[in-house]
Amino acid sequence: MLQPFVFLYFSLLKMNASSYIKGYKAFLQLERNHSDNTIDAYMHDVDLLYSFLSKSYENFLWQSIELSHLQSFLAHINEMEFAESSQARLISGVKSFFQYLLQEELIKIDPTELLDSPKRQQKLPVFLSVEEVEELLIAIDLSTPEGTRNRAMIETLYGCGLRVTELIKLQISGLYLDVGFIKVIGKGNKERLVPVGAEAAKHINIYRELIRCHVVVKKGCEDILFLNRRGSGISRVMVFLILKEIAAKAGLQQNIHPHVLRHSFATHLVKAGADLRAVQQMLGHSSITTTEIYTHLDSGFLRDTMTKYHPRFQRNK
Repeated sequence: MLQPFVFLYFSLLKMNASSYIKGYKAFLQLERNHSDNTIDAYMHDVDLLYSFLSKSYENFLWQSIELSHLQSFLAHINEMEFAESSQARLISGVKSFFQYLLQEELIKIDPTELLDSPKRQQKLPVFLSVEEVEELLIAIDLSTPEGTRNRAMIETLYGCGLRVTELIKLQISGLYLDVGFIKVIGKGNKERLVPVGAEAAKHINIYRELIRCHVVVKKGCEDILFLNRRGSGISRVMVFLILKEIAAKAGLQQNIHPHVLRHSFATHLVKAGADLRAVQQMLGHSSITTTEIYTHLDSGFLRDTMTKYHPRFQRNK
């Protein structure tokens, strides 16, 4: 007679474990206001942990998870040959989940407090030279409607240092080209104004006046600037593919993706002597530390800075 009750009990435990994950997703959406991409990444991390714990520890409870369980999970991830950067991001997601459980008083002790992340080796970002950017732009076929749109997109990516998600979210109502600015929706739906140069503004106007006005726009996309042929907002994947195709046509050997243009934007500004705080604001970095990596891309910039500002530094003759 006890068997049905035992089955029901363990079924409820399983529902309890998964319901916490659903609550966490709602927390990320409603309280943290994270983007869909960020939420997907966090949920992927927690799903990996849940899958491991379910298989390794029968009928586990989140309240019973200890540091040793999480260390076993990390050992499992390490065996799967995840990159150090992926492991560090995964641990960050797991910590966020347990902090949510603690905040909601679903657990009493956070087992991730002493969980160490692998030290991430900071890699210098890949960027193009000014000449390579020109080669990329020249390779675009402006005889087609898509080519005109692509030129406007790439001019905007490089000219304003945008993330690809920021590019595809650009709204016509956020264009202030007459005064040289565009409104960008960045991470966490934070808005910022970014200066837009004459070339980017020119090609945006050409696209709007000659190409976009002839596209049958789908409902809900009326204010989206960059559209595909079907009248919907262009996707992140499509921007990646377009850029890859143009880079191949230009004969560029590097793996060119939208973030390379963002790195190029920042690198060229810093090398030319732009104020780091201004670059930080244009990129939408929350910390100046993230922006400082661009000072390490040019040893000449560092040496010139020391020569100009340090009282006891002299160039080797």
